[in-house]
Amino acid sequence: MKIIILSLFPDMFGPLDHSIVKRAKEKGLVDIQVINFRDWAAGKHKQVDDTPCGGGAGMVLMAQPIVDCIEALDPNHKFHRIFLTPGAKTLMQQRVGELAKLPNLLLLCGHYEGVDQRAIDLCIDEKISIGEYVLTGGELPAMVLVDSIIRQIPGVIKEESIQNESHSELGVWEHPQYTKPREFRGLTVPEVLLSGNHGEINKWKKDNSVIS
Repeated sequence: MKIIILSLFPDMFGPLDHSIVKRAKEKGLVDIQVINFRDWAAGKHKQVDDTPCGGGAGMVLMAQPIVDCIEALDPNHKFHRIFLTPGAKTLMQQRVGELAKLPNLLLLCGHYEGVDQRAIDLCIDEKISIGEYVLTGGELPAMVLVDSIIRQIPGVIKEESIQNESHSELGVWEHPQYTKPREFRGLTVPEVLLSGNHGEINKWKKDNSVIS
């Protein structure tokens, strides 16, 4: 899979160089490029934002740098283009699995008061939210989306872990987890998990899963 992330703040994406995402990149299972779309801004000062039409506080990202950037990077529209914004359908595990099957993704990170709607109308295929709250920009949501997708790519993590996570598509989330030691500060591991009886263990896990 190839992922292009468009952001005014590429230095924010350091977390994508660690943990599971890092291993996926090292295995060649995913190629992530973070591009500063300011490089496509016109004029001497490379301006990317301006005051909103109709008045209002803050600044709005201009259409020109974003559209020119996307058209330069993806001239034949081979990438599925996503805009991260709170004003969209909330990301769910089922959609994560669907996106993980696509070969190419392009993510646009907004900033300031928003993005000129014409850039969205001209270039974006889908809008995704990670929750009904406002963040400074789309960088953190983009990292959340990338992390959740990469986990679903075959070969990134163990197949058993993916199968367990797939239950969340039905609104069933994982049961409590325990490890050694058997007792810690007066709290003990449930006896059934130490019994070796896989039928009873599976029943316990099912009965103690969280249903949303």
